[in-house]
Amino acid sequence: MTFPALRPLSVGEILDTSFALYRRHFVALATIVMVSTGAPLLLNLYIQSAGGLIANPVLAVVYLVAYIALSSLGAAATVFLISEGYLGRELTAGEAMARAMPLLGRLVVYSILFALVVFIGLLLLLVPGIILACGLILATPVIVLEPGAGAMDALSRSWSLTQGSRLRMFGLLLVFGLLLYIPVIALSTIAMIVVPGSISAADGGSAPMLTFTALMGLVQMVIYPLLYCILTVTYYDMRVRKEGFDLEMLASSLQPA
Repeated sequence: MTFPALRPLSVGEILDTSFALYRRHFVALATIVMVSTGAPLLLNLYIQSAGGLIANPVLAVVYLVAYIALSSLGAAATVFLISEGYLGRELTAGEAMARAMPLLGRLVVYSILFALVVFIGLLLLLVPGIILACGLILATPVIVLEPGAGAMDALSRSWSLTQGSRLRMFGLLLVFGLLLYIPVIALSTIAMIVVPGSISAADGGSAPMLTFTALMGLVQMVIYPLLYCILTVTYYDMRVRKEGFDLEMLASSLQPA
């Protein structure tokens, strides 16, 4: 399929382009997400079957570290893959994972800083946390696509890129949130109807709870790559709007070989 030339996109066009990239690269994205989130999901299911996180503190720490590291790696690989696809080039899942590996430290530091900053903002009557999330959410594409960008640099760069466009960012994140949580709510409702009280059961190792956890994990595995499709396309849109990235790419393509 042919993607639109680099130009300022509306919210609808960003979503449409993101969905198109997601569909086009679904197999590669599925490979990345299986590697990056499959192992933490299986470990989480084992911990739940063994009594939960509190009953298994060592495994809980291992799970947390594995989840942060592998999800950061998967996010970076997804951004690499979608960026190349958006710019008309191809990249395999293995190549994307290999490119992402050297960035792991910076991505983990960013993930911790982002969660901490947004959490503090949410404590301040919710709205500041939402504003911070909308302003800092492009830091992952910055780390991945701008050589040498550290965690703090990426947060600052994301804040600058989203200046004046945070309402657009909120709309994009709201759409993604609906795409993620509508299936979650639907599955929760079905589970409560089929097995009353299963979701709130104190026994974390019950079969219904394990099934529910597995289904939630699978829903996230299918949908989360779409978030980084949206963020990658939005990153380029912000650069086109503010920095003339489309003209830069045009000039580069016109240079003699």
